[in-house]
Amino acid sequence: MAGSALAVASLALTLDNLRRLRVPDPVAVPAPEPLAVLLPVRDEVDDVEACVVALLVAADRWPGPVRIVVLDDGSTDGTTEVVARLAAAHDRLEVHPGRPAPPGWLGKPWACAQLADLAPEATALVFVDADVRLAPSALTATVALLRAARLDLVCPYPRQVAGTAAERLVQPLLQWSWMSTLPLGLAERSARPSLGAANGQLLAVDAAAYRRAGGHGAVRTEVLEDLALLRALKRVGAHGGVVDGSALASCRMYDGWPDLRDGYGKSLWSAFGSPVGAAGVVGLLTLTYVVPPLAAATGSRAGLVGYGAGVASRAVVARRTGGRAWPDALAHPVSVLTLARLVAGSVVGRRRGTLRWKGRPVEVAR
Repeated sequence: MAGSALAVASLALTLDNLRRLRVPDPVAVPAPEPLAVLLPVRDEVDDVEACVVALLVAADRWPGPVRIVVLDDGSTDGTTEVVARLAAAHDRLEVHPGRPAPPGWLGKPWACAQLADLAPEATALVFVDADVRLAPSALTATVALLRAARLDLVCPYPRQVAGTAAERLVQPLLQWSWMSTLPLGLAERSARPSLGAANGQLLAVDAAAYRRAGGHGAVRTEVLEDLALLRALKRVGAHGGVVDGSALASCRMYDGWPDLRDGYGKSLWSAFGSPVGAAGVVGLLTLTYVVPPLAAATGSRAGLVGYGAGVASRAVVARRTGGRAWPDALAHPVSVLTLARLVAGSVVGRRRGTLRWKGRPVEVAR
């Protein structure tokens, strides 16, 4: 059975990637250099204080000059008042109001571009999302790996916190997706822009390489600006990718099904290049991870092997990245079907022009 063969091959790649996956050393201390920690926020009143407090603790361990710069991107929910209060209490924290996005820019890339411009002296930039909680060693360990491995970009993938049933079905697919499909050793050094994975939740980049690639101006129209930034860097000869950040940071992206549905809806349409690409990927995932367990239910031994390979791949990734392996991995076919539903909803929403995020369109007007 083709699906089972693909599932077994994917398990083999997963195991090889687990062997190759870089892990930042939590006790490593990089050479002193100017560091800028950059936090864009828009309507993050429930998250921003905890995020900033963790950033301040992590910054205390930095051996050189460090700035924590927050850009308040037109918040209307009380975020502005929270970050102003924090800035008044901590000299190391700066808060700047965001400017309206120029024509042809999406909100997140524009916010990140403004942040980078506010720190021209920094030789290393670390972008952080407001729903991320850093460990005290996160900044030192991340930049130490960036420099020791002679990379230009490093994304320590945070441990994904999943509370509700919907989150437990979908969120583990984030790490699993690239761990089971992308040859990490090749991707890190490959010059091919299409070969790579990135995560903007926690992203460290060499400032010179960032500016050589055009910074966020090079990805101004991209809803998945993190992956697009890695591709822009690769086009100018830079290298980088994802590493295991489960001991350095945690992130709860969404709280429940409505939040998760809307969050993925804004971006999944762009993840596969086109509606045809999305249909192809969903079809391949269904063949690999849904057809085998259905066949196993009818007594197929090959189907049972395929289902077991899919469950094993999901479980070993969860164990390595701080997720819940059991019994969640047993529901892997349901996770894939849920992802298919999210992809379809995103593609349809984009076609209808109904996708928005935090009050803004998720695509530049044509």
